[in-house]
Amino acid sequence: MQEKILILDFGSQYTQLIARRIRELNVYCEIFPFNHFPDPDETVKGVILSGSPFSVRDKNSPAPDLNKIKGLLPLLGVCYGAQYLVHAFGGEVTASNTREYGRANLVYINENDLLFKNVRPGAQVWMSHGDTILKLPGGYEITGSTADVQAGAYHISGEKTWGIQFHPEVYHTTDGQLMLENFVVSICGCTRRWTPAAFAETTVADLKAQVGPDKVILGLSGGVDSTVAASLLNKAIGNNLTCIFVDNGLLRKNEFRKVMDSYLDLGFNVIGIDAGNRFLDALEGVSDPELKRKIIGKVFIEVFEEEAKKIKNVKWLAQGTIYPDVIESVSVKGPSATIKSHHNVGGLPGKMNLKVVEPLRLLFKDEVRRVGLALGLPDSIIKRHPFPGPGLAIRLLGRMSREKLEILRDADDIFIEGLKKHGLYDSVWQAAAILLPVQSVGVMGDERTYEFAIVLRAVGSTDGMTADWSHLPYDFLGMISNEIINRVKGINRVVYDISSKPPSTIEWE
Repeated sequence: MQEKILILDFGSQYTQLIARRIRELNVYCEIFPFNHFPDPDETVKGVILSGSPFSVRDKNSPAPDLNKIKGLLPLLGVCYGAQYLVHAFGGEVTASNTREYGRANLVYINENDLLFKNVRPGAQVWMSHGDTILKLPGGYEITGSTADVQAGAYHISGEKTWGIQFHPEVYHTTDGQLMLENFVVSICGCTRRWTPAAFAETTVADLKAQVGPDKVILGLSGGVDSTVAASLLNKAIGNNLTCIFVDNGLLRKNEFRKVMDSYLDLGFNVIGIDAGNRFLDALEGVSDPELKRKIIGKVFIEVFEEEAKKIKNVKWLAQGTIYPDVIESVSVKGPSATIKSHHNVGGLPGKMNLKVVEPLRLLFKDEVRRVGLALGLPDSIIKRHPFPGPGLAIRLLGRMSREKLEILRDADDIFIEGLKKHGLYDSVWQAAAILLPVQSVGVMGDERTYEFAIVLRAVGSTDGMTADWSHLPYDFLGMISNEIINRVKGINRVVYDISSKPPSTIEWE
């Protein structure tokens, strides 16, 4: 039986980070909205209350019912969670005169407290709150203080309940991972057996039981998520899985053939569909990015349905949905019924009367990669950069045309292959060339030119939720710029995007 930690989400920007840090300790955890979480069973070893953009003093602030948790299970309140455990049980929380945002230091630590085992006095922590705890309820004992916040951490006597007003999950809290380890291992008693190999073994067994002798279809994209999902299903049900890989005419240069070859090498039962002209005909002249997405989605459903109907007695549709998609589909104000549209194959399950199976719905992106490594998938797939479902259509800004698409595809190929050749590809999370819908004046030889500009975009990230621009060497960028301008007819200017996410996004459309 899989032991786990529950995280109750009050809407904090850091909630997913708490989950990631705990999973890095090989302890499984799940995130639930504060008002929509399950009754704890014997698999639940502890509960964490997240931070929140709300104040506990707000009229409509999140207020969970903790009757089945507090005093019965190990409980850790983080920031808002710590303040709620004070506010709701007889203490006092007030607006602080000395708000703490950013770095602070624990000037006092109760070194005998289990949560602070081996934590150094003076350890740096990360604060992000406007309220502070003014008065603790009876039985609450201060275990940590900063120079400005006396009740920086506390423990409830006679309970395995702790509260901390700082964020242990962020890197700026230097001993934060140690504190989380103390909570989930020393206090909750978790055994740290949740590894990529263990996940793969368990998931294959679960898929065998869930699907049985039924047939399953899966739409492959060439990306990590769908490939790892296919690999797990392939191990579980073999040829009862049929994979469909659609060439929408918006893939990178020679990508369809390369990916098909790699899938066949992996032993997948895969059908490759060349539907490029069908997509490009529908997109010709379209400039609105949302309309591009809708057209691509509509045509994909038509093509996928046509091919899927050729396979008799299919009962299941497999999808590469991952955990951030699941979390983002459920608001802290209540559950939502749908997964993000670009991960859900637009209504096909209901249309074709299919049940849905999602082998990766509990994994973060980096965990998917580690499971892929445990399954023995090649680096060419595991380390492949994320690539958007609409493909190059949303990297060709403005009106779609086959001519401009080929210009973009050639420029993109020079950039991506250059990253690989110079050993830079693996240090980048995602890289792309973007064709701008503007032309600029240039000079080539003795002639004046008026041609397109290409933007090069490369970012570093862990999961795509936040990203910083990659500091690629100037010599490399200069060489790629020269190569694109010299080799790709129609381009006379190359620029490099140095914006981070937020406030920008990784893609331009």
